[in-house]
Order: sequence, then C-alpha cells, then structure tokens
Amino acid sequence: MKAVKATIAKALVPATGLTEDELVQMLEYPPNPELGDLALPCFKLAKSLRKNPNEIAQTLATTLVQIPEVASAAPAGGFLNISLARLPFAKAIVDVAVQDVHALFSADRHTGHRAAVDYSSPNIAKPFGVGHLRSTIIGESIVRLMREDGYDVIGINHLGDWGTQFGKTIAAYLKWGDEETVRANPVRELFKLYVKFHEEAERNPSLEEEGRYWFKQLEDGNPQAVKLWQWFIDESLKVFRKTYDLLNVSFDHYLGESFYNDKMDAIVDELIADNLLVEDQGAEVVDLSAYDMPPCIIKKSDGTSIYATRDLAAAAYRHDQLGADTLVYVVGGEQKLHFQQLFKVLELMGKPYASRAVHVSFGLMKFNGARLSTRRGHVVYLEDVLAKAIDEARKIIEAKNPTLANKDQVAKSVGVGAVVFNDLKTYRLHEVDFRYEDVLNFDGETGPYVQYTHARASSVLRKAGGDVDTLTFPAPAGATDDAHALNDTEWALVLQLGQANEALNRAVDEYDPSVMARYTLQLCHAFNRFYHHNPILQSDPEDRARRLALTLATRKVLAKALYLIGIDAPDEM
Repeated sequence: MKAVKATIAKALVPATGLTEDELVQMLEYPPNPELGDLALPCFKLAKSLRKNPNEIAQTLATTLVQIPEVASAAPAGGFLNISLARLPFAKAIVDVAVQDVHALFSADRHTGHRAAVDYSSPNIAKPFGVGHLRSTIIGESIVRLMREDGYDVIGINHLGDWGTQFGKTIAAYLKWGDEETVRANPVRELFKLYVKFHEEAERNPSLEEEGRYWFKQLEDGNPQAVKLWQWFIDESLKVFRKTYDLLNVSFDHYLGESFYNDKMDAIVDELIADNLLVEDQGAEVVDLSAYDMPPCIIKKSDGTSIYATRDLAAAAYRHDQLGADTLVYVVGGEQKLHFQQLFKVLELMGKPYASRAVHVSFGLMKFNGARLSTRRGHVVYLEDVLAKAIDEARKIIEAKNPTLANKDQVAKSVGVGAVVFNDLKTYRLHEVDFRYEDVLNFDGETGPYVQYTHARASSVLRKAGGDVDTLTFPAPAGATDDAHALNDTEWALVLQLGQANEALNRAVDEYDPSVMARYTLQLCHAFNRFYHHNPILQSDPEDRARRLALTLATRKVLAKALYLIGIDAPDEM
C-alpha cells in the first residue's frame, strides 16, 4: 500500500501545492469499502486553493483517473474516493509477500542505527510473576519489530541484583534459612524468607536496620555477603532462563545493576565537574526544581548508591561502549518520574543521546482485579500460569485432533501463545487484569484463533500438492483491470495484506506491539471470510491459481506478523 499511496500523492502534488509526504499522510481508508479503497479529505485544501472541497475533489479526480494504478475516482461530500486497479495491485502485493515477505513489511527505515532495549529485568531472589510478563513480552516484541525496521538492536536484561532488598534477603537467610531447603527450590524459598522479613519487621522495626547493615556489608565486599549474593544470582538465573525459553525470549546481554558499581564514580565526577551536584539534607542530588521535578538523588545520606546513579552509568555504557544511539527502557508506568529525571540529567550533562532515550511505559498487571505485591507475597508465578495454559491446550488437542503429530510442541506453542497474545493485543498503556478464563479462552480474538488461521492456510496448501512455495499471482493475458476478476472477499484480503508495512511502521513508531497483534486479527478475519466464501482447491484453474497464491501470501504474512510479536505459527493444530 505504501507504494500506491506514494504514486497517488506524487500525481496530486502539482494540483494541491502540498508535498508528497503531506498527501500520503492525508490519505485514509473509507469506513465503508463500497465508497472506495482510499479517500482524500479535501477540506484542508479549501483555503489555499480558494475552492469548495467538492470542487477540489472533482478536479483531483480528473487527474487521478489518468494513472494506471487507479480504476476510478469520484468526489463525495468533500472527499475524493479512490478505487484501485485490482489486478495489478493484487499481483504486486501477493508476489512480494510470497517472494520476500520482509520487503512487504519493511523499508528498513532505520538502517545504520543501533538501539539498546532494556526489558524484563526481574529482581534476583524474587519470583518471576505474571507482573513481569508485560515488560518481558512487550520488550521482546519491540526488539523484533525494531530489527525488522532496520535497527541493529541490543537486547539487555537489566537484572535487579543490587540494593537494600539484598541486605534484607541475606539477613533473612542467616536468621531463618536452611541451605538444603533453599537449594531444592531457590527462588520460591528465598522469596518466602523475604516476605517473612517484612512480616517480622512490622513487629520489630530494628530488622530494617539489620537489612541496611548487610547491604552495606555487601557494598564493602564482605566475603560472606558476596558469596550468598552470588549464589542467589546463579540460582535465580537458572529458573528465569527456563521461563524465557518457554516464552521464546532471548537477550544479548544479562547486565545487572551491580555491573555498573565500578562505573558510578566516573558519573559522580562528571556531575561535579559540570557543577550539577549539590547537597540536600546530607544527600548528593541534582536539583531539578527548575523543571518542576523533585531532586534526582545520586548518593543517599548514608553514602550508599541509588538506582538513578546506576541508570546514568548504564546509559553511558550503552552509548559509549555498546555503540547505541537510541536507548529504550520497557518499564512500567509507575517509573515515569524516574525516567523523566534520568533523561533530564543526561540532557544537563550534555549527552547527545538524551534526546533519543525513550521510556516505553505500560499499564499495571492485576490479578483478578487486585494489584500484585512481591513484598506482601501476593504473587502469581508465571511458570505456573504457562504450565496451566499448556496443559489446557493439550486437553483441547486431545479432544479435537488426537492423532496430531508433535502434540506436546503444538500444546506449548498454543498455550504460551494464548498467554502472550492476551497481553499484547491490549494497548500497552492500558491496565491488564489477568484472569485465567480470559487468557485460556480459545475462542474469539485470541492467540489460538490467529494460530489456527495460519494452520488452516497451511492445510489448504498441503492439500494442493506440488511446489506451492513458488506460486505467483496470475495475471490474465490482456487484462489491465477487471473488477470482477477479484471478488470482494478476495480484494478485502489483498487490501489487508497490503497494510503490513503500515502496521509495522506504526508499531515501531509508537513502540506498541498491540498494533501488530491487532493487524494479525484483521488479517485473519479477512482470510476466514475469503476462505468461507470461495472454493479454493475445487475451483476452475484460473481461480484456483489466484486463490492458492492468496492463501500462500496470507500464510507467509501471518507467520511473519506472529514472529514479530513473539508467537509460534504452527502448521497443524
């Protein structure tokens, strides 16, 4: 669609005085397909051209019908409604989808740029709960989407492996822990100790001081504290990696907060040299009152570091050492102020990458309407949720297709896909209320519905036999355009295929995988209408060839779109 929009816009430049890009942005899709395939609102042109919108539309229509990409153009209520020449457009879209599906999605707009994407970032010695799901899968999809658009992307897991919580966990382990019990189930047992620490601290506030003491010991390199801390990290990562494998998530680097401990002094020195560091109630801060923000604390009054200092060091490392010119942080909306402060301090330090630092926030994950809290032990383990989803998918397969090959692999793909799609189809800034009955619903606008559509297209192609991967869209000899050569359901499918690039561009520009997830649903709806209204294998040779090419294009585009949101595309279900 991008190419035909550009062609139409170029033809209209002389008559409108607008640029090609401005005209492309103005072109929209009519709410009723009977009006046409594209529409140009002419109201914006009335003042500069000194004509009423309908007259302008009539003049522009005369211009457009002279280009081969347009079948007809007609004014209506101040809009110019445009119908495309179906056969040439369909052939161009389908053949690109079949031969090089990447080219259908991407113009590689960001080739030459490197982005560091910070996502997932669970806390060591705490459970990987459903609350961590959003950052993990939104981040993984953003990495894939940005790579598809030409970025060289570095995926970073900024593990929460430093801070006073480790002093508390160490103190709790030394008081109540048992090595054998912890080794048997490290994360869950360490989490129980952490929760117990807070329960006991409510009755005995002096425990908080004990937790601070042990974190200071850790910072000072106490061998006992360091040994326990490293053990907590090693055991936690073993558990986390199992969950990442299930989710098809991978990282280029696991760089926890502690990685930047020896890099913070340089940041503090730079802040001092820039006259940005001031004392405030014993703490060292950057005063941001001129920007209507509270001070950014660099060192607390007891001399210990804080995560803002480490994030400044991390930003410098990602730019200076990893070569990233774009810094993306996929972190919940509750950290909005922190990132506003971080980016402002980077700007005041004169860092050129401050303007290309982005906080990709997202709404809270709730469980049955309640907010989750690791401190109080209100957590739902993500591994349990995924296991339940996979088990549910396996039961459905046993009931509906018991002879299916690779049942366990398909159950994993469908179960995990159900959980991931349920989240990603939601606009990322909205809250998600996690309910099993929604996540594991295999009907309606769900992951399994999209995966089943892909499997349906694959089934048609298997039954067709022969080398279907070499199919091309047939263009009847001598036909420049015949609206009846493509019926309305075929044409609607072509139009959806043609919008893959716009979906990718929007998803990347808005850092929002829900755009791509919703696109997969629209494509599935169009394909299923096409499938139900048209015989494919039993149609006459010309129709059969055209419909098989459409089916193959759909399968390839759907597989690519699912990959971009981190979901498997099974060929059979």
